[in-house]
Amino acid sequence: MDLVHALQEPLKNALGQATAKVMAEHLGLHTVGDLLHHYPRRYAERGELTRLSDLPLDEHVTVVAQVATARVLRFNGGSGQRLEVTITDGSGQLQLVFFGRGIHKPHKDLLPGTRAMFAGKVSVFNRKMQLAHPAYELLRADGDSAAEAVDSWAGALIPIYPATAKLESWKIAKSVDAVLPSAQEALDPLPPALREGRGLIPLPEALLKIHRPHAKADIATAKDRLKWDEAFVLQVALARRRFADAQLPAVARRPRPDGLLDAFDAKLPFELTDGQRRVSKEIFDDLATEHPMHRLLQGEVGSGKTMVALRAMLAVVDAGGQAAMLAPTEVLAQQHHRSITEMMGELAEGGMLGGAEHATKVTLLTGSMGTAARRQALLDLATGEAGIVIGTHALIEDKVQFHDLGLVVVDEQHRFGVEQRDALRGKGKQPPHLLVMTATPIPRTVAMTVFGDLETSVLDQLPAGRSPISTHVVPSQDKPHFLARAWERVREEVENGHQAYVVCPRIGDLDDEDAAEPKKGAKAKKGTKGKKESEESAADDAEKRPPLAVLDVAEELAHGPLRGLKVEVLHGRMQPDDKDAVMRRFAAGETHVLVATTVIEVGVNVPNATAMVIMDADRFGVSQLHQLRGRVGRGSAPGLCLLVTDMPEASPARARLNAVAATLDGFELSRIDLEQRREGDVLGQAQSGVRSSLRMLAVIDDEEIIAAAREEATAVVSRDPDLEHLPELRTALDALLDAEREQYLDKG
Repeated sequence: MDLVHALQEPLKNALGQATAKVMAEHLGLHTVGDLLHHYPRRYAERGELTRLSDLPLDEHVTVVAQVATARVLRFNGGSGQRLEVTITDGSGQLQLVFFGRGIHKPHKDLLPGTRAMFAGKVSVFNRKMQLAHPAYELLRADGDSAAEAVDSWAGALIPIYPATAKLESWKIAKSVDAVLPSAQEALDPLPPALREGRGLIPLPEALLKIHRPHAKADIATAKDRLKWDEAFVLQVALARRRFADAQLPAVARRPRPDGLLDAFDAKLPFELTDGQRRVSKEIFDDLATEHPMHRLLQGEVGSGKTMVALRAMLAVVDAGGQAAMLAPTEVLAQQHHRSITEMMGELAEGGMLGGAEHATKVTLLTGSMGTAARRQALLDLATGEAGIVIGTHALIEDKVQFHDLGLVVVDEQHRFGVEQRDALRGKGKQPPHLLVMTATPIPRTVAMTVFGDLETSVLDQLPAGRSPISTHVVPSQDKPHFLARAWERVREEVENGHQAYVVCPRIGDLDDEDAAEPKKGAKAKKGTKGKKESEESAADDAEKRPPLAVLDVAEELAHGPLRGLKVEVLHGRMQPDDKDAVMRRFAAGETHVLVATTVIEVGVNVPNATAMVIMDADRFGVSQLHQLRGRVGRGSAPGLCLLVTDMPEASPARARLNAVAATLDGFELSRIDLEQRREGDVLGQAQSGVRSSLRMLAVIDDEEIIAAAREEATAVVSRDPDLEHLPELRTALDALLDAEREQYLDKG
């Protein structure tokens, strides 16, 4: 047991209370093992400078560069002074700025020609990239001075760690030095046969080489090994889940001929696409087996997933079971209910006069329903009167009893955790079949990683009648007249009988939870408070003004560029009845322009809406922008999507927006999204257990490792489902699953 303890030792024992506290609070590192798995983000070579042109805005960076110029400037009538230092990588430049009394030491240290490591947050001021008050560590060329910096960077490769304002990369490096001897005690989760067969180095050696490489080859062999650890342990967890699921019994559900499904198909006013037929067959084959189906249905926005899911639900009702559809929000649940009852017509009027002979009842169940309606819905479910129920996670509550639950359809899976899926599964007499739908296109590797316990079906062709969407970036800072033109385009669409959406990141008052990205909202608040120096606060304001809010924008538009049009708002804080009323008016064409938060991101279907303007588009992720854009062009008229941003042309944020404007292919965009952001952001909250465990593995680039690890894991689990002969792997697996559990508990 002592072996385990070396890496489980709390950091405060190894590094002292103060450093350990900062590591826990800012980097989430608590034990020696956590720190050993906090890998360098990249490596700088002693003689080499960082490319300054690629730095990401608004992120904490560490760069190695050379001082070009340094000068002290006075402002406020001579009472204030600041030091401006320009650093260079030989081609580009970056400005550093220091204020007030803090300028004396850097003025003495940062002489032209000096090389140093600089750490700080990249912002834009006067259209130039800058670091305000960066921390720095000089890299002296000579070995004689008493500078301990030279000792600690004796190697040619300098590790640059993911750092924070409170803890620079070089301080993390010193802490790693202190705990590196413990790496010898690391338990190796890979079975020896696998490790030797694939020529991978032992784990202690990999940890040593990743933190203190002597040559670039050391980094490569260490990365290969560490990626395998992550991929393999994760795939073992998924393989065990698949194995356990395959042991479960389920009722085979075969649709009866001439039943509800056939009656529905007969009245469809259009042909199903080949893709819909193919995917339906995969689903019907699964439903006919005596083990529960676990299938992920992914398809582009508007590819007709709901139609495929509805046909699966009808097949199960035909076979005597019930089907439940779980939606992430009330707005969506109501919408699915509306569109499914419309599609089914009299087939959804079971037990009512005028209902067709095969009809069933389609019931809605959400948290905000009145007591009487809720009681009736629960009764219909318990008696089996309702063959199909559509609801929010209210369906998972203890009080909800089904007569015979045969199929669960989950819409937008990335918002549901595995635990919630399991809770709903427990509602059947035997585990029900499960179909998970997502409109976020997921590259194959992510499907293998995050949804590795599910089989995957892809709908990749759009039904006939969908119109093309053109997307343009509107740089409101650089070209204000473009924004004026955007509002004219909205007016033109309305004059032609169409409608428009305007999407904003926030609702209104500056509460953290309003923000599309809560952290940014919080930053915005802090960033605008109490800075003494006018210079610095100007930079702050440019970079950190609060995201635009629905309530403000709606008012400005109604009294300004869109005066005379009917403008309404929709956001998550409204009462469910009010939300529904707004959506109904918009769907009926009574409202011209809907100003909303991302509540409209998924599933909102108003074919007459042709234009969308996304304000502060740089504050949304690529996949989210693609989702939002999918709300227009749903009818016969072409769609228009305008991405409004203040970000300067050279910024990574603009590059992201240009990528969205350049393609409508969601799979291509999800690739770009993953390459540009940490995987965790894309995989969403429900998968954060997975996310916290992926430090080295890049889900996009490491497709081969993930596929190979999946095969190896499946083989290991089929030979030894409980991993009795692989205690180290079990320990690693328990640690991964604990992280996942914790993430669920954190979410409450």
